[in-house]
Amino acid sequence: MNDTSTRPQRRSRMRLLLGAACAAVLAVGGTVVAAPSAHAEADRTLTSNLTGTHNGFYFSFWKDSGNASMTLRENGRYTSSWDRSTNNWVGGKGWATGTRRTVTYSGSYNPGNNNTYLALYGWTRNPLIEYYVVENFGTYNPSSGAQRLGTVTTDGGTYDILRSQRVNAPSIDGNQTFYQYWSVRQQKRSSGTITTANHFDAWARAGLNLGTNHSYQVMATEGYQSSGSSDITVREGTGGNPGPTANPTPPPGGGNCTAVLSAGQQWGDRFNLNVAVSGTSNWVVSLNLNGGQTLQNSWNASVSGTSGTITARPNGNGNNFGITIMANGNWTWPTVTCRTG
Repeated sequence: MNDTSTRPQRRSRMRLLLGAACAAVLAVGGTVVAAPSAHAEADRTLTSNLTGTHNGFYFSFWKDSGNASMTLRENGRYTSSWDRSTNNWVGGKGWATGTRRTVTYSGSYNPGNNNTYLALYGWTRNPLIEYYVVENFGTYNPSSGAQRLGTVTTDGGTYDILRSQRVNAPSIDGNQTFYQYWSVRQQKRSSGTITTANHFDAWARAGLNLGTNHSYQVMATEGYQSSGSSDITVREGTGGNPGPTANPTPPPGGGNCTAVLSAGQQWGDRFNLNVAVSGTSNWVVSLNLNGGQTLQNSWNASVSGTSGTITARPNGNGNNFGITIMANGNWTWPTVTCRTG
């Protein structure tokens, strides 16, 4: 792959991580506990480059010029703002050591018609890899020019999987040549859950293997020759759907009935799920809705119930059906089981 020189923000942004090694010693056992400290630290506004910990979370802030600033607030929250005097800046809160954690984030992100993005961002060594799970961006897709290697559907949306290469470029280990791995969400959002393992596994299936030694992992905001703001809170744990789900349950008397969920459309208050049944044409599928959720609509099956456990049976339209769930603030996918009818 050629150097992605058409994306000038790549040249500067990676210097964000040059302080990772010294910051990592602040973590206990290699991972900062994502919880408020016993004595909460006061808000702290950063206007110059710095890494460290604040209220139990790792943070990183870097800029090359201009008026960008980031304020560290309670728990995993930070706010940021920048104007066009800033050439390039990036910052966020997260963890000193990346892993296959589930990350939940929420807040507001205001990119305008600008070159800026919101992403879960990290590095590994052995090999040296820079990776991104891009949740939202302005008018410029930061993976433009990268090699597209497929998609992964998880956490209520579909992400493009891509790879690009940087040649003799700044990294956490000085100027190096390394690959960048991307998951870029097709349906932009500013709040949700990122099941990191689903992206790591999808990259591996595409031949993109991360290194064995993780550096840090933050929910980052970046701006390049632009203006904007963000107010983001990050924490570890669920708060959205885990992604592709298969829950086979053996029916009485043998055989195999399997129901697999996949994402459909998503709106601000509800989302669709598709259900594919295999192993039998005489099935009963049970879906356990989560707290606050209700069934709004269904198709291609006879569905009973509107909350709690809902039950679907074939109605002559085959073994694939769909449902619309009103989230009521809870975007976690239901658990699904299947048995013969």
